[in-house]
Amino acid sequence: MFEAIHSPLHELKHPSLRVYVKRDDLIDPYISGNKWRKLKYILAKALHLKRTHLVTFGGAYSNHLIATAAAAARSGLQSSGFVRGEEVENDTLFLCKLYGMKLIFISREAYKDKYGLFKVFFGEDPSAYFIDEGGASAEAVRGCAEIIQELPGDVDHLFCAAGTGTTAAGLLKGIRQQHLNTQLHVVPVLKGGDFIAGEIYNYTKNIEQLNLHTDYHFGGYAKTSPELLQFMAGFTAREGMLIDPVYTAKMFYAIEDLSKQGYFNPGEKIVALHTGGLLGILGKKQQLSASISSPGTL
Repeated sequence: MFEAIHSPLHELKHPSLRVYVKRDDLIDPYISGNKWRKLKYILAKALHLKRTHLVTFGGAYSNHLIATAAAAARSGLQSSGFVRGEEVENDTLFLCKLYGMKLIFISREAYKDKYGLFKVFFGEDPSAYFIDEGGASAEAVRGCAEIIQELPGDVDHLFCAAGTGTTAAGLLKGIRQQHLNTQLHVVPVLKGGDFIAGEIYNYTKNIEQLNLHTDYHFGGYAKTSPELLQFMAGFTAREGMLIDPVYTAKMFYAIEDLSKQGYFNPGEKIVALHTGGLLGILGKKQQLSASISSPGTL
């Protein structure tokens, strides 16, 4: 299922910057972007250990839950997902259930102890395999590091959005493995994103080429604003490329805003990693509809 694949590199129609997008969103409709990269070696390890039941965690609109459910179904495995918060029904969770995932709704307080939950619910099940929220693991870092091998060696700036920092850690590890001068720019999508530097350091032990941009969370995880949604609508209409309000829209907004501040030197090559997660659009359908009539710019 996780055979070698190289996603394409597309140039944006930016009037003054050389901005390219690594289209990992095109890898798979449901195991897309960084989810495909992360689960590649996680699933390989689970199969090696002869585990047949994947157990993971996420919010009600978690793309990771869908990706894990799809990966399990395609591999002939069972899957269960702990869902943070009150029991709800939405398109995301419908797809999880359609792929055969058993959903377990957990209070936000109890959700904080993921290992404890796994032990209580599945501690007696020798087939169960723990997968952390977002796939955070050394295996996920390894998978994301391979992205660098698919990029040209003359990239000056590489951007990615971040929730846990796992994808960013992989990118930085890949940059260092290839001995590149590329600067990695990470856009945390939640408040207080400075902690991500520590998470990345735990995996790489070197963050000299890391640049955090913590002012583009728009209120916190899964939070938006009319300005961001208007920008997102304009970007999609112009580029013909879907982006999501939780991760990638914030990253592209950051690139545009930094450009306006004169952050980049003329002629520098910028690559933005499209990490997929497009189902996040479904949670903002009504707000986005109001933004379509007045699209923003890039």
